[in-house]
Amino acid sequence: MLKYVNTGVVFQEIPDEVTLSINISNCPCRCPGCHSKYLWADIGETLDEQVIDRFAAEYGTDISCICFMGGDADPLSVNRLARYIHKHYPQYKVAWYSGRLRVPSTVCKTDFDYIKIGPYIAHLGALKEPTTNQRLYRREKETFRDITRRFWNKNTLTGEP
Repeated sequence: MLKYVNTGVVFQEIPDEVTLSINISNCPCRCPGCHSKYLWADIGETLDEQVIDRFAAEYGTDISCICFMGGDADPLSVNRLARYIHKHYPQYKVAWYSGRLRVPSTVCKTDFDYIKIGPYIAHLGALKEPTTNQRLYRREKETFRDITRRFWNKNTLTGEP
């Protein structure tokens, strides 16, 4: 069973989207240097279709995307909710950030519009750093395109301040 601890409307997680970020607890990845260690515990409220309905009613047209932050302990439930959102709320894009290196083969990747994978490794940096191990993919029909470079700071690449 998925549980979430909190949510927030964010503008940088998914490019060109106003995203409702849902922080899911019980994270099994336990990345060294994790900035959200509180999500390691099995805490929070149940995250199910009724909660998604409540979020859709509350945020309406103020958001364009719903992003599951975590859920690696129960990827099939994340997949089920992504499918539910696409069926009942087609106006929203659906994103998932998994701390794993790969999306499990049991998950239907095309139920997502964006997938970000990779554990946070402090010395490699976050998605905005060219040294990052993390990748963000955008679905384009039945395939996914790596759009990670969109996040890289041009000044970092050129060495300019």
